[in-house]
Order: sequence, then structure tokens, then C-alpha cells
Amino acid sequence: MEALSLQELNALVRRSLEQCLPDEFWVQAELSDVRTNSTGHCYLEFVQKDPRSNSLVAKARGTIWANVFRLLKPYFEEATGQAFVSGIKVLVQVTVSFHELYGYSLTVQDIDPTYTLGDMARRRREILRQLEEEGVLTLNKELDIPRLPQRIAVISSPTAAGYGDFCHQLENNSRGFYFYTELFPALMQGDRVEESVLSALDRVNARLFEFDVVAIIRGGGATSDLSGFDTYLLAAACAQFPLPIITGIGHERDDTVLDSVAHTRVKTPTAAAEFLIDLMNNAADELEMLVSRLHEGVRNLLQQEQRKLSVCKNRIPSVSYRCISDAKMALLTARKDVVQAVTSYLSRYRHRLELLQQRLVDASPEKLLARGYSITLKDGKVVKNVGLLNEGDEITTLLQKGEVTSIVNRKPSNRK
Repeated sequence: MEALSLQELNALVRRSLEQCLPDEFWVQAELSDVRTNSTGHCYLEFVQKDPRSNSLVAKARGTIWANVFRLLKPYFEEATGQAFVSGIKVLVQVTVSFHELYGYSLTVQDIDPTYTLGDMARRRREILRQLEEEGVLTLNKELDIPRLPQRIAVISSPTAAGYGDFCHQLENNSRGFYFYTELFPALMQGDRVEESVLSALDRVNARLFEFDVVAIIRGGGATSDLSGFDTYLLAAACAQFPLPIITGIGHERDDTVLDSVAHTRVKTPTAAAEFLIDLMNNAADELEMLVSRLHEGVRNLLQQEQRKLSVCKNRIPSVSYRCISDAKMALLTARKDVVQAVTSYLSRYRHRLELLQQRLVDASPEKLLARGYSITLKDGKVVKNVGLLNEGDEITTLLQKGEVTSIVNRKPSNRK
């Protein structure tokens, strides 16, 4: 039996493949080990994994020649907003080739971004569904944003143009509102976005009570770098963050998962600043309205009280006259009552005086003498006891008419 050399066998395989598979094929696969050399050629691997065990079930080496890759890469990234990197699923048009030295490979001729978009949307839906099942999807949206959000923790790259635009917009607002911003630096593109933003959130959380809101802003940069904002861990952290999160990561296409769980999503960093300024404007307008209502209420109250004072002022003369008249009537009534009371009082006491006078008259010596009684005096004093008289005393006896002087002949004896 004649033996074939390895080169002859590989050549036979190549010819067989060229004859059996001359056409182009659309293939679904996941990118792996994507790298570009100095000449612009892209070398990669296409892999297929078991959906349950995640183990490899198929693998093929792939090549995208520089003339194709130069057009294919920006087209794919612009259409999907996803970097052409390992780990994403693609639908590519390939030709099958076999080289005696390099073996089996697939040469990419074209790519369909809609397949990747569908896969990305599916992954987003899965993350959002998982967050909803865990009961955390809308937690950040349910937070009350402060009426005066003036203390802002900013998560962004310090060199990002969007960060400068954000600060400039806040500082130059038309009504001169004051905003305090503090930057918590983070990478906003590349494969370390998730890790970097999570670290910044941890630093903000350690100083939670120093801030009102968190702004995650990006601005500029390649649209293809948005995949870092479509991860479960970052979405779960933002959904459960205790401060309202505002995202302005500079794209107008579909929302990222981070946008979907944030309290408020705007398109750009400038729009994020305008949103905060609008909140301040609304609060200021409401305050001005309340001040205006207060002024109007005070003015109406003063006018009402002034009208009451005018009415009272006009009523003072008539009320005073009526009060004086009432007082006069009361005085006359009181005077009449006093006169009547005094008259009655004097009458009672006059009658008592008359009675006393009568009693005095009845008790007077003249009255007694008129009734036949006499009064004996010794040395001008009434003699009531004969024991006080001595023989030879001179006494005077008073009668109703005249008096008699006598000499005591002998000392009278006491009689009971």
C-alpha cells in the first residue's frame, strides 16, 4: 500500500473542502481571543459553548484580513454600540479554508450587527428580569430626589470632556444657584468599567450623608465602550444604592442596563446638569410663588383689618354718644335711688330720734316733779340714801313749783 505524506494528506483535505464547501456560510458563534497585528489583520477564535455547562462544544480559528477588518470593525461598533472584543456573540459570513501548514480556519467576509444587537438586548432583558425577580429593579427610581440637590457626588473620568461640561453648566446657571460637586474618579471605557464604577460607588457610600445625589457621567468616547454599563453587578449595585443616581453617559440609542435601573436617565453630562438646575428652578419658582401668595395674603389681611378699623372709627361717635347717654341714664337712676335710699334712711333715723327724745322727756326730772315727786339735794347732789345725812345737815327739797330748805334734826335711820 502506497503511503501519503502529511503534506499530501493535508492537500487532499484542502482540495476536498474547496470542492465540497465552495460557498460562503453565515455562522453564529462567540468571539474569543480577538487580537490584531501590526499589519491590520485580525486573528481570533470562534467558539460555541454548551448553554447548560458552559463548556466548549466547538471551536474554529478565524481570520479577518485587514482590508475587510478596516471596514467591518467600525461598522459593527457603530451599529451595536459594542466593542468588537472577546465574549460577544456574532453572526458572520465566512468561507471555509484549509491550509496544509496552518490547518482549518474560517475567513470572515461580512458581519450582521442585528444578531449581536439581539443578543445584547436578550442579555439586558435577562439582567433586568433577574433584578425584578430579586425585587430591586425599581428601588433607586422610588427614592425621593431632594428638592434642592446641591451636593453632588460625580463618578466620571477626570479627563473626560463631559465632566468639564457638567461642572461648567452647573457653575454658570442663569440664576446663580450654588452646587457643590466632588469627583470620584473611575474608568468609563474599557473592560474595567464595572470594577472601577463599583469602587467609586463604595467610596461615595462611605460618605453617604455628605451628598444629595450621584451623577454617573461619561460624555465622548467610543459608543462601542458602553458594554461595561450592561453588567448585572453594576446594575444591582446602582438599583440598591441609597442615593438617587442620575446617568448621562453620552448616547442616544437604547438604554443600557445601568440607565434602566438609575433614578433618572439623560442623554449627556450637560443634560444631567440641566436636570439638576431645573430641579432648583422648580423649587425657586415654587418658593417665589409662595412668597407672592404670602405677600398677597398679608396685603389682603391688612386691607381687611383696615376696613374693620374704618368701620370701628366711624362707629366710635355714635357708640360714645350712646355710652354717655346710657351712663347719664344710669347716673340719674342711681341718683334717684341714692336720694330715695338716703331719704328712707333719714326717715327711719328721724323716727328713732323722736322715740329717744320722748323717752328723754319721760325720764326728765321736770316730768317726775310734775307727777308729785320731789328731789332732795345736799350740797347740790341728789340724796339717794338717808344714811348719808347727818344731824344738822342742810338739805334742799325740789318740788314742781319751788324748793324747800330744811335742817336735819336728828340723824335718820336707814330703812330697807
